[in-house]
Amino acid sequence: MNNFMLIFLMPQSPDQSPIPSFVFLLLIIVVFYFFMIRPQMKKQKDLKTYREGLSKGDKVITTGGIYGKVMDLKDQTVTVEIADNVRIKIDKNAIIKDNTDLANPKK
Repeated sequence: MNNFMLIFLMPQSPDQSPIPSFVFLLLIIVVFYFFMIRPQMKKQKDLKTYREGLSKGDKVITTGGIYGKVMDLKDQTVTVEIADNVRIKIDKNAIIKDNTDLANPKK
């Protein structure tokens, strides 16, 4: 990567314009934005919306891989039932979407 960046830092000859180098660098930045940064921001926004819309009875997965069902909601914590009469209290930020509906489509 360092060698690649040196191409842009090398002095240009007097008869050569630096504009193509800057256009190429700008193109790389635009590609990174549309293929890496923007999708990640959209994913974070969707996850935040999902966490704010949680309600009792929703099936969830924690970041640790624990499957459960929401039993109680507070401002920043959620009580999740992971087995019969086994409940854990976790932070809302530790919840990710439950994708079991996507893996097992209804017939």
